[in-house]
Amino acid sequence: MSDPIQPKAPSFFDAITPLVALIFLLAASVSLFADNSSFGPNQIALLMAMGIAIVIGLKNGYSWASIEKAIIHGISISMGAILILLVVGALIGTWLLSGTVPTMVYYGLKIIDPSWFYAAACLVCGIVAMSIGSSWTTAATVGVAFIGIANGFEMSTAVTAGAVISGAYFGDKLSPLSETTNLAPAVAGSELFSHIRYMLWTTIPSISIALILFLILGFNHSSGNIGSTESIEKLIGTLEATYNITILNLIPLAVLLFLAVKKMPAFPAVAIGAIIGAIWAGIFQQELILTMVKEGVSHTQGSIMVIWTAFFDGVVVNTGNAEIDKLLSRGGMSSMLNTIWLVMCALSFGAVLEHLGMLKKFVTSILKAAKSTGSLIASTVATCIGTNLITADQYMAIVMPGRMYKEEYERRGLDPVVLSRTLEDSGTITSPLIPWNTCGAFMFGALALTSYEYIFYCFFNLINPVLAVIYAYMGYKIKYIKDNLAKA
Repeated sequence: MSDPIQPKAPSFFDAITPLVALIFLLAASVSLFADNSSFGPNQIALLMAMGIAIVIGLKNGYSWASIEKAIIHGISISMGAILILLVVGALIGTWLLSGTVPTMVYYGLKIIDPSWFYAAACLVCGIVAMSIGSSWTTAATVGVAFIGIANGFEMSTAVTAGAVISGAYFGDKLSPLSETTNLAPAVAGSELFSHIRYMLWTTIPSISIALILFLILGFNHSSGNIGSTESIEKLIGTLEATYNITILNLIPLAVLLFLAVKKMPAFPAVAIGAIIGAIWAGIFQQELILTMVKEGVSHTQGSIMVIWTAFFDGVVVNTGNAEIDKLLSRGGMSSMLNTIWLVMCALSFGAVLEHLGMLKKFVTSILKAAKSTGSLIASTVATCIGTNLITADQYMAIVMPGRMYKEEYERRGLDPVVLSRTLEDSGTITSPLIPWNTCGAFMFGALALTSYEYIFYCFFNLINPVLAVIYAYMGYKIKYIKDNLAKA
């Protein structure tokens, strides 16, 4: 249903008011509730800011019916992500029960040296993500294992999460199998492999600096803060006593990676991985399962109930060690419900701002000030980050700025790869740093840490956009269309 009277375009004050309100509300949320801010307070902040935007929209002549339709459309965009979130929760639950994640932790503790642990986490996640084209799948599988290994070494889980996310987004960004890597050149009008080659100029230096920083942190940590050999041996012993540790436990991981390489969509691939995990639990972890069966229930019925519960409510392991129990007891679709709530609230807020013309107002104002090529690219970076903040979706942070700036890049004679690289350097990379963004919310659900904890350790994600802006102002590796080399 459209508005009967042509609504009035928002003023800059109209557009900025909901954002200022959101900033204050989120700051108050974090100040009052600290680590629990993502469990309800942030959602209320987003809904209240959305309410302010709606009041402004009604004042400008928009009907409630059109605003409601925009909200529903905004939520519908998130349904794919919501389905993946639910099935990833199931996968974590069945893989903990099957011994897949504990086996990765077990071998990791035996193979990886603490002094280069953070760098190894970054590099391994980068290789896996490049192979399968998914930062989400990488974080939810290999990333979860690295968090477990960090607990064993008594190293920082926040730094580990930063290393996992840095590696996962580095690999995702350069993988021709990645959705965002295909989306950016499609929006900008560049060719996929030209886009990937052009991204190397900002991506390789960024990940190199990140790896050096992770090595420094690892060396510093190993000099005096690594947990004793006794504590590591205790965790290894507990894993051996609790699970049937065998290399066969890693087959669900191998199957999932194979399906991802074969370009199977994320939802069915992860769902198959979760189902195989459940089957593996029934085959290899019968002793563990029987300890979870309630009294008075037959072994067969109880085993089915335990495996079924792993899908929707995860697992609870009792080893007698509270820290180890915390590591091994999680997962299930229910563990993702709070994250889904956050995603729905954030996307509703972004949908309202887009429908009311507030996002377009910002870009129009920015283009007036972007006189040089450097300022144009810097403005694109800022717009992508802002879109990630406002719309809470990395795809929107690529598509919207790409559509808005494409004509201006063409007018200034810039090659389309400049725009596609800039979209990735900012839109893709910064999404997991924002708690209410779909990517930030996913990482919170998968790694059990909020972005407030790991944000300053996502070195690759922080360095890459800065490097893109530095290149822009230096005029370094800025490609122009061959028949129009004159710089604006």
